[in-house]
Amino acid sequence: MPKTKTSGDIQKCYNIMVTGKVQDTGFRMLIEDIARLHDLKGYAFNDIDGSVKMVCCGEVSVIDEFLDELRFRGVQKGAIIDDIEKEEITQRIFLPQRFLRLYTDELADIGRKLDKGNDFLGEIAKNTSELTRSTSDVLKNTSALPEIKSVFESFVMEQRDFNKEIREHNMEQREHNKHLEKILEKLAEKA
Repeated sequence: MPKTKTSGDIQKCYNIMVTGKVQDTGFRMLIEDIARLHDLKGYAFNDIDGSVKMVCCGEVSVIDEFLDELRFRGVQKGAIIDDIEKEEITQRIFLPQRFLRLYTDELADIGRKLDKGNDFLGEIAKNTSELTRSTSDVLKNTSALPEIKSVFESFVMEQRDFNKEIREHNMEQREHNKHLEKILEKLAEKA
């Protein structure tokens, strides 16, 4: 939940490095969304070492809350966060008004994701062919379906007859109960 700014809190900027399995999980988009909710300035990018790095500026308590939420929601999103390192930047730094994610080495990033997608396509093709074999086995083993349908229809008819008998029985019980009530009323009047 975004923390409201307090005028007493000090504004600082940090270099932050998140290590683990944090690329190709939508982690930078999550960083951007949470940072904007907390009204932080800065940017995040994927580095070639597999980490996600960012520059983040705002009130110290808000940045701490941002990092806690990032750790929690990152795991929910599928990222495996090994560590979050935070190092203060003491020099003045110019940043965009809104937090954003940078696209570094976009072509290599796209190529890597396409390679991963191609690996998945091979697995999907293999699983689909297994599904086709399973489907043909199911089609071969449907000879009992007409018999099952016949038994089911018979059951439905028997259930309808039973329901009709129950309704008739309930009506008879109501009449019987009315008769008993009249007898009880007469006995109560005599007493």
